[in-house]
Amino acid sequence: MIDLDSPVATVLGAQKPAKVKKITEGLRIRTVGDLLYHFPRRYIRTGELTKVTDLRSGEMLTVVGEIVESTVNTYVDRRTRRPAYRLDTTLQTDGPSLRMSFFAKSAHISKWHAERLAVGRRGVFIGQVTTFRNQWQLTNPTMALFGESGDDADYDETIGTAVASIKALFPLYPQTKGVDSWDLQRAIAFALTVVDDLPDPLPDDVRRELGLPDLATAMRHIHAPDEWGQVTDAQRRFRFDEALVTQLVMARRRAALARLGGQARVGGGGLLAAFDARLPFTLTAGQEQVSAEIMDALARPHPMNRLLQGEVGSGKTLVALRAMLRVVDSGGQAALLAPTEVLAQQHLRSITALLGDLAQGGMLGGAADATTVALLTGSMAKGPRTEALLRAASGEAGIVVGTHALLQEHVQFADLGLVVVDEQHRFGVEQRAALTDKAGTPPHVLVMTATPIPRTVAMTVFGDLEVSTLAELPAGRAPIQTTVVPLVDQPGWIDRVWSRVREEVAQGHQVYVVCPRIAGDELEQGESDAPALDDEGRPVEAPPALSAAEEVVESLREGALRGLRLGLLHGRLTPEEKDRAMGAFVAGETDVLVATTVIEVGVDVGNATTMVLLDADRFGISQLHQLRGRVGRGGLPGLCLLVTHAEADSPARARLDAVAATTDGFELSRVDLEQRREGDVLGHSQSGFHSSLQQLRVLRDEKTIVQARETATAMLAADPGLEQIPALRQLVTELEHSRQSEFMEKS
Repeated sequence: MIDLDSPVATVLGAQKPAKVKKITEGLRIRTVGDLLYHFPRRYIRTGELTKVTDLRSGEMLTVVGEIVESTVNTYVDRRTRRPAYRLDTTLQTDGPSLRMSFFAKSAHISKWHAERLAVGRRGVFIGQVTTFRNQWQLTNPTMALFGESGDDADYDETIGTAVASIKALFPLYPQTKGVDSWDLQRAIAFALTVVDDLPDPLPDDVRRELGLPDLATAMRHIHAPDEWGQVTDAQRRFRFDEALVTQLVMARRRAALARLGGQARVGGGGLLAAFDARLPFTLTAGQEQVSAEIMDALARPHPMNRLLQGEVGSGKTLVALRAMLRVVDSGGQAALLAPTEVLAQQHLRSITALLGDLAQGGMLGGAADATTVALLTGSMAKGPRTEALLRAASGEAGIVVGTHALLQEHVQFADLGLVVVDEQHRFGVEQRAALTDKAGTPPHVLVMTATPIPRTVAMTVFGDLEVSTLAELPAGRAPIQTTVVPLVDQPGWIDRVWSRVREEVAQGHQVYVVCPRIAGDELEQGESDAPALDDEGRPVEAPPALSAAEEVVESLREGALRGLRLGLLHGRLTPEEKDRAMGAFVAGETDVLVATTVIEVGVDVGNATTMVLLDADRFGISQLHQLRGRVGRGGLPGLCLLVTHAEADSPARARLDAVAATTDGFELSRVDLEQRREGDVLGHSQSGFHSSLQQLRVLRDEKTIVQARETATAMLAADPGLEQIPALRQLVTELEHSRQSEFMEKS
């Protein structure tokens, strides 16, 4: 009996061992279930010629075409000096015609080719597109001709079986070298006839309510559809299945967290009240609401796991600080994990400035309810580092701010009650978990991100976290004007950029100049220092070198910004040098700070009104939005100039135009997600794990995700263990035990 767990070899028939190996290893298809869930990436209509546009030499092309010309030519083989034969054909598509040539040593074989490829014959042709004498050609195409009979000489049974089952839509599968679509199509068609037991994980009542096909029908329609409607219905079914399993895992995780024992932090001291009484401004309505949500969660006897997201400059750090003070008031400690030393030091300065003498616990002049704020980074000298470690371990330091150094084994806390993770996407899964493991009982966790996350991403990726959102900006935040400076079209505009910088400085303001590199001798990954050549091997003008901070600062000192006070800040400087550079800028002793992206988050200098981003096209949308948020923070209008050499119609310019068009981070996050694969957003790039989403797209399938979340909630309310739905329970359990689930749990 063949079922979904059977080895895939059981349905591959007489495939050669080498091809079986390519299917199992190249495509990671090891079971019949893997094969059936290896869905087509697209379909082509067999009843009409394929529309072909924008051909590129070397790409693989799959088309339905018609032979419109077929000629046998005889020539003398230079090697053997004997007659040889070549069939030249012209394949017509809905677009350019393609040349195809077939070589034969005998007139008999050439004649057979000519009869098979007679004028008017149609079929599916797959091959690599190249050019020859200014004409497009398919090199050694694989063919499946419509109406071909198995009685023909040298007939390929693999292709023949596939052709016999070709319907109105021909499925094209994700492939690997040496495996064609019809290799997979034949095996899948056979599997669908022999696998009798396809347990449907979706209860009939849910399926009927949502108008979804049963699993067997959906499987037939996804692989061998008669019409587009069948494809659409099947895709909708499989996307819902994927969304439902993900939402069930998240919902069960939320329930498990709620059952965990934790320590309620209800306050009791006077630190938070003293801090609030000293605030020189009023919290926004959003800050009040989000703070109330967090305080309520801290007061519960199980760990809070909350995502705090908001626009750049919306006041997340203040909200997080109030939560930390509540925990300190409750006798516990709070740790703030920052991704860089510059940001950690900035957090320390901001927190101590906001607290004033409330941060001078145990010191002469400290307030009665004061605590101590400690800093712990990897580059600290032995003395200060030892002192910080002792303060954390003894409980003297109510708040400990640090970088990855906080994660080391020898770092101990007396009573770690709250972990605040800033810019969570900068940290790997294990790093975030390492800090929470330092607490005796599970601590409360507050994850902050200044990259707004679309609702469906939050539901899909952070569904086990409660989400709080700060959408409004505090009073005093001025608008930021963003302008693209296209040097390809207007090279002279760079002079105006530096004139504009001088004007801002003349008004007593400060400016950031951001570069994508530190030094000019750096090469990006995959980049070569060899001269650029065209397709014919001729030297061409290389694109302008990327701006490097070390070179830019010297160039500006001697040129466009001569006489101004310039500073330099980048990641290779020593901690002391970084601190001096940032401190001088904060104190107003530097007019223009030339920096890399170390200033991307957290840096808060109210007098900085202008930012010049050189080679802005080298930054992503969210990064540009983050960088732009460094200006306009002191009530003065902000200006952001995106300097670029990108061509007007390039994707890079489209990114810059999108950033210039809006300051709405949530809108930009959707644009960003549409331009990238979900893997980056779901954590693939930061954690090394693959995204578990195969069919689902978090923006396109928003309605499906919402439906799945509602269904998951109702299912678990009625049957918490999913005992009545064993097939669905198995899928949920598999995801819970996968490494992807481990990532979700620790996010």
